[in-house]
Amino acid sequence: MMRKLVLALIALLVVAVAAPATSAQTMNMVRVMHASPDAPAVDVYVNGQPVLTNVPFFAVSNYLSLPDGSYAVAITPTGKPESDAVLRATLKVQGGYTGTVAAVGFVNNIDTVLFEDNLSPVPAGKARVRIIHASPNAPAVDIKLAGTSTVVVANAPFKAAATVEVDAGTYQFDISPAGQSAVVFTTPALRFESGWVYTLVATGDLNKNFWVQSRVDKVGP
Repeated sequence: MMRKLVLALIALLVVAVAAPATSAQTMNMVRVMHASPDAPAVDVYVNGQPVLTNVPFFAVSNYLSLPDGSYAVAITPTGKPESDAVLRATLKVQGGYTGTVAAVGFVNNIDTVLFEDNLSPVPAGKARVRIIHASPNAPAVDIKLAGTSTVVVANAPFKAAATVEVDAGTYQFDISPAGQSAVVFTTPALRFESGWVYTLVATGDLNKNFWVQSRVDKVGP
């Protein structure tokens, strides 16, 4: 039910907050991610209008279609007015940009990060996997193929993103503090299909509820 509500609100976004596109404008695709592990469910306002309501950790919206321009984004605890925002940011998009606005960090130091999303075609037999470090109290990390010393992503700090293309198949990954062999988390088995695009997000509090979320960004041909 919550997912349907979120999608319905997203569908109203262009009518509610976007100026009509002109022939000189391009359309941009932007989505919102709630990745603050101790923040309550939130409402999201764009240009003063509520567009997402009661969004829990860890939810990701559908893509919003926005004309070129600047947008005032405000995030409030659910049920609070826009004037009570705990986080404000200005989002400027142009030129056919595709990206994810993520609310990250513990609530007393919450921040937004804009990640560019690469949804271009993937070579045959490959999957594109973007890995985001969104655990606010985790150190920089190495991500390795599980049970091996093969590093897939090295020395990734909080708020960093790295993209790799891998052969389609099933994988598990070990997460270790950068430069160390100790494993702090091993993902469940993850299946990556040929031509598909994925985002993995290391999120939560390192000392409790740490997890790696897997999202499909684009289904292959």
